[in-house]
Amino acid sequence: MFEWMAWTTPVAVFFVCIVLMLVGMTVWEIRSPTLSRRGFLPMETTRGDRLFIGLLSAAYVNLIFVGISGRLAEWLGLSAEPSIWISFVLSMALLVLVLRKG
Repeated sequence: MFEWMAWTTPVAVFFVCIVLMLVGMTVWEIRSPTLSRRGFLPMETTRGDRLFIGLLSAAYVNLIFVGISGRLAEWLGLSAEPSIWISFVLSMALLVLVLRKG
């Protein structure tokens, strides 16, 4: 069923984090409905809006990192491509930033 995907530990951890986040946000929304507010994003957003925007941003960070990791190794003179854990940490930091301040 999942053989179409290149399942590595970082990829699995990334998707598990997303699922746990969605479950947590659903429970939080049921217990405490959200109010719209303005942050650094150019519109009023709810928690769910910020989660969606943050997840999209995190996915793009990971895709960009995978796309340029070969070039990064070449530019920085590394013997191997940089670890995908770097993009995981960067994308989760971006997600937290959007959820908190967006």
